[in-house]
Amino acid sequence: MKNNIVLIGFMGVGKGSVAREVVKHSDYIAIDTDDLIESMENRKIKAIFEQEGEKYFRKLEKHIAKWLEKSVRNTLISTGGGFYKQENLKNIGTIVLLDSGFDAIIKRIKEHPNATKKLKKRPLLSDLKAARKLYEERRPEYLKLADVVIDVTNKSAKECAKELLKKVKKHV
Repeated sequence: MKNNIVLIGFMGVGKGSVAREVVKHSDYIAIDTDDLIESMENRKIKAIFEQEGEKYFRKLEKHIAKWLEKSVRNTLISTGGGFYKQENLKNIGTIVLLDSGFDAIIKRIKEHPNATKKLKKRPLLSDLKAARKLYEERRPEYLKLADVVIDVTNKSAKECAKELLKKVKKHV
């Protein structure tokens, strides 16, 4: 039994924040697929997108997904917004969707103390109209894949983490 939790959801929904809270309240350790890619490439996601394009980045995600399936156990895995498309996702662990409306996600990012930095880090959010379209395309796919759905709207990361741990117990 892998016993992994895989966090999916739109960029800026709070996957990293919730992951840090889960670690505080459980025996899980957390890793982030975007961080793994940045370490592997020794450059930021934004630079990878600018220099190599999205297709190259998705190839890196596929490599990480295969490694996670084969090598990782008892871990909470935060994923990038498009990582859910990996074909072996269900083999990696219990899939938990952190769900929220688009406007609430943008509001959450803008209210964050590091808002400017957070927006700069996400090249796909530079055009809000295009980002909303992407959100509307992805959300039904997220919902279809999820074993567990946590509505994060107007909840703290700590509240979401506690709800997640309670709901995931039934799946692992």
